Amino acid sequence: MESNATLSHKNRPFLTWQLIIDWAEEHYRSRIFNKDERIPTRPGLLYLVQKGFIRLAGSTYTVPGKKKSKPKPVETDPEEQTFLGFVGAGQPFELAQTSPFTLQAYAYCEETTVLWMYWQDLDNWPHFRREVLDAFRYQHQRKLLWLSVLGQRRTIDRLYGSIALLAEEFGEPCQWGEKLEQRGDRLPWLLTHAQIGIAIGATRVTVTRMMGQLRQQGLIHVLDDNSICLPIKLTSN
Repeated sequence: MESNATLSHKNRPFLTWQLIIDWAEEHYRSRIFNKDERIPTRPGLLYLVQKGFIRLAGSTYTVPGKKKSKPKPVETDPEEQTFLGFVGAGQPFELAQTSPFTLQAYAYCEETTVLWMYWQDLDNWPHFRREVLDAFRYQHQRKLLWLSVLGQRRTIDRLYGSIALLAEEFGEPCQWGEKLEQRGDRLPWLLTHAQIGIAIGATRVTVTRMMGQLRQQGLIHVLDDNSICLPIKLTSN
């Protein structure tokens, strides 16, 4: 098994990553979460994924009309939450709450490890601060691409575009046959058709039907464990 200290550069953009891990463990700022467990977050804190994946989701709650007490976010069914993206190992994230929206972060695989710190803690590592800001800039660019995909008029274009973006950023090499075209990038986690539907503004039934169309066209491949693969595009001379 690959150790945290030897993660690939793609998943570990911070040069001082091991120093941060040691610091977090010393200051009790590290915690391991089970799959689908909600990550307790607070606005103003910086979170770093040491191992695993985090699923970001959003939901809304009703603000009482004349009550003075502050409304509490309602825990919603994961199938009804809006999918906002994933954060992989070595990447930072933060959640700002704005009424009437509430954002949540969930562990998307077993033994997901998350570190947290205050932004002023980064004063101890100026170079690390720059890398964190660079990572947030990259995430912002990916969000703009995601919004561009969601702006497509046809549902099937939104579906394929979202799968392509996820495969480009998080895909793992896979091969399901001996032919050259039977290899590509596999999403490292499972997404239900309901989750995909909410993310792209479509019903579960529509997603299921269009996933079938994409499979028939050879644009995606679904493995026996329901993992989604994006086949490589072969170019002819």
